[in-house]
Amino acid sequence: MTGLLGILLPFLIVLVVIVFVHEMGHYLVARWNDVAVESFSIGFGPELVGWNDKNGTRWKISAIPLGGYVKFVGDMNAASAPDGETLDKIPPEERIKLFYYKNVWQRIAIVAAGPAANILFTFVILYGMLLGLGRYTIEARIDGISPDTPAAQSELKVDDVILAVDGYQVRSFSDFQKIVATSPNQELPFLIERNGREFEIRVQTGARIQEDRLGNNAEIGFLGVSRDATQQEVRFVRPGAIEAIGITIEEIVFIIDRSFKFLGELLMGRGDVEQLGGPVKIAKISGEAASLGIFSLISLTALLSLNIGIFNLFPIPLLDGGHLVYYAIEAVRGRPLSRQIQEIGFRIGLFLVMSLMVFTLVNDIF
Repeated sequence: MTGLLGILLPFLIVLVVIVFVHEMGHYLVARWNDVAVESFSIGFGPELVGWNDKNGTRWKISAIPLGGYVKFVGDMNAASAPDGETLDKIPPEERIKLFYYKNVWQRIAIVAAGPAANILFTFVILYGMLLGLGRYTIEARIDGISPDTPAAQSELKVDDVILAVDGYQVRSFSDFQKIVATSPNQELPFLIERNGREFEIRVQTGARIQEDRLGNNAEIGFLGVSRDATQQEVRFVRPGAIEAIGITIEEIVFIIDRSFKFLGELLMGRGDVEQLGGPVKIAKISGEAASLGIFSLISLTALLSLNIGIFNLFPIPLLDGGHLVYYAIEAVRGRPLSRQIQEIGFRIGLFLVMSLMVFTLVNDIF
């Protein structure tokens, strides 16, 4: 029981935090635009506990903790599909507070606020940890090259200092390892310093299966280089407030870039489908991260928040990105798509999202 609790509790904490941040983004911008909010729910299904605030919004915790929603007055469901019958019955003088009747730019702002809140939350967490904890760095110098490895077949040499890889600045050897590890079987541009001169070469990475510190096997990129650092070469760095902003933004861009590259590899049939994770895998990783300490769990929460924010921007009806596509079309046409077309889109989106959930769940189990 303790083992199961050690997995479920961190998972629920991570999920609730991410969902709350996302839905609070929608809620706050909706309230700033004077939209009537019917309910704010953490979870789906039957209500477990709830209360009404002075504005008439029902705040509740529901039985199925795999998401959440903000439902506006006049919505048919939690996905903000408009309820035509309800909208038609609302007196004209009350429609000013309905999401459906707000101008297109207000609706765009409200819908985009959810993913934006997730991305901002990730920035705040990573930025705070960087400022508060600092980081240990080791110069990205190559001390050894193993034979019969991709590095041995490249132009890299011992004593080369890696300055940048694939357009990302390398501040330490760990940065270099991270970029290579997330780029299996790819040709990458390297900016190196050799004998006081800087120049660029292209290096082909290899791939291998490696177990991470959480016990999960994954395909990673590798080169076959080593670094033999002494204790004197290890430096503790705590960047200033301004410098930390740039480093944090670069880290977020890196994560987004690698996520889209992984998705692209999957769509091309070259990606490792086993790396896709659903609720079971996320729960397992949450428990493992919690066992490593609070900062590991916080880092995982920030990473998942970013991925949820980006995923919700995909142009799939039912997701925030699908709504934004509808509103972009409306902004160009000067009038919204018909309710019938929107409802058809929501049904298609529901099918796609449910199919993805079933696929990831089966993938997790088998």
